[in-house]
Amino acid sequence: MKINKNILVPNLLTYTILTVAAVTLVFPFLWMISGAFKDALEVVKMPPQLLPNRFTFENFIEIKKYFPIEKFFINSVIVSTITTILQLLFCSMAAFVFAKFQFRGREVLFMLYLITLMIPKQVTLVPLFIVFSKLRLADTFLGLILPDIFSAFGTFLLRQHMLTIPDSFLEAAYIDGASYLKVFTKIILPLSKPAMATLGIFAFMYSWNSFLWPLIIVNSKELMTLPLGLSKLTGRWATEWNILMAGNTVSFIPIFIVYIFAQKYFIKGLTLGGNKG
Repeated sequence: MKINKNILVPNLLTYTILTVAAVTLVFPFLWMISGAFKDALEVVKMPPQLLPNRFTFENFIEIKKYFPIEKFFINSVIVSTITTILQLLFCSMAAFVFAKFQFRGREVLFMLYLITLMIPKQVTLVPLFIVFSKLRLADTFLGLILPDIFSAFGTFLLRQHMLTIPDSFLEAAYIDGASYLKVFTKIILPLSKPAMATLGIFAFMYSWNSFLWPLIIVNSKELMTLPLGLSKLTGRWATEWNILMAGNTVSFIPIFIVYIFAQKYFIKGLTLGGNKG
């Protein structure tokens, strides 16, 4: 069988570049997980080695000396899960309106909504903290959750996907007497699973890794999240890297699990998100 060199060379080059990129992206995670099972000397040994000579689980036990990791882990799970669910709910409803309802000023309102993406998050922290303090929401779970349940990016992502859903589906449902709520729950949401999964992963990951807002709004140790706890593993003069890598490994597991369960929808959602404007 004759091999077409005009196709083989570009394909070989493409796969080579993709392989190098994949290894480059994956290696830091492998190094982090490997360091979580090394002792304090081996993790900084030169020349470095990927696999530890002796696997040890003591680093995961040592974390408890710095902060109650179980409590902070549960707090992060509660905050991230509720935030993700509410963000999916509100963004999907807003996207449904912007995608399938015709009303005066819709496009202008949507553009104004998107303009908020240009405002850096740090600019709104002080006004947001003042508002939450006056509402007595500082140092509460509600104060941790509320700022992230609305997302202009999430609304845009879902709207772009909902625009690809034929209007004839909705019109047939309306003719059969379906209400807006039934159309939304029985037609729009089931057909938007890929985009919803994509947004869900982004929302969960952002909330799980959020550090600056919890640092500002939370004072009591009972409400602290895992990123705040991990910051305590970094010393002023020295850092125990093996313990820090163990903590980061624990923090990485939930995001990895969420992605594994939603990956087929996630990949499909990324390919469908910008088909129609």
